[in-house]
Amino acid sequence: MKAAFFLLYLIQLLPFKVIHKIADAVGILAYYAVKPRRKVGETNLKKCFPEWSEDKRKAVLKRHFQHMAKLMLEYGLYWYAPAERLRKFVHYQDKHHLDNALAAGEKVILLYPHFTAFEMAVYTLNQDVPLTSMYSHQKNKALDEQILKGRHRYNNVFLIGRTEGLRAIIKQLRKSDAPFLYLPDQDFGRNDSIFVNFFGIPTATITGLSRIAGMTKAKVIPAIPTRNADNTVTLRFYPAWENFPSDDVVADTQRMNDFIEARARENPEQYFWLHKRFKTRPEGEQGFY
Repeated sequence: MKAAFFLLYLIQLLPFKVIHKIADAVGILAYYAVKPRRKVGETNLKKCFPEWSEDKRKAVLKRHFQHMAKLMLEYGLYWYAPAERLRKFVHYQDKHHLDNALAAGEKVILLYPHFTAFEMAVYTLNQDVPLTSMYSHQKNKALDEQILKGRHRYNNVFLIGRTEGLRAIIKQLRKSDAPFLYLPDQDFGRNDSIFVNFFGIPTATITGLSRIAGMTKAKVIPAIPTRNADNTVTLRFYPAWENFPSDDVVADTQRMNDFIEARARENPEQYFWLHKRFKTRPEGEQGFY
């Protein structure tokens, strides 16, 4: 593991363009070499984009593997590169939505779905804005220590263990002015999940966004990171959602999934397709994977 960290350190010393040329090659290699994840991606894209030709799904998935390789090879930048270097690669769009809410003393939940440029964007944002987020400990001790060290790089983040649950999130949000960075768009199993549509598929989805917003009176401001053609990243902030939460947690959760789906349709190659998003199925329904 230490050898891997050293390799990432060396990679970050390279010019930005060279890092991404390497990532593009690694991504294509991984597409062919990592068959289990390729199968997951193929299944997800076939379910979500049945109208596409097989050739188009294949091309998007290859490009997605390249975006995932960019995410992985950039960890050296996140962990070791000077903070000002990261700033050169990330640009904000409509950040006033967040700034105005914080200036008004509002509690804020940043709805932050899993797009492949999410780490680059958040490591830059955390230089400017204190954040609260959740963390799942890694089984490998060395990796866990390095990730935690990286997360705390700017001494500007408060991490809540995923096993601590909703209560810990509510407590921290109530006492802190830091926005809560929330990534709810993965399959966390049947507990605390309901089935709402995602790409027209009943999908186990946690209801935390509605519940947390309701209990803390926090504004929900979506933030979406998008990698540009030159491999820089634009972090776009959206207006705070009005009339959220409602008195219908199902409608609220569907609203969240509809928003994430719309953004994924805009940049399908950059959404996390290698995760088994549809693993948990309604009772009696055959599994996808």
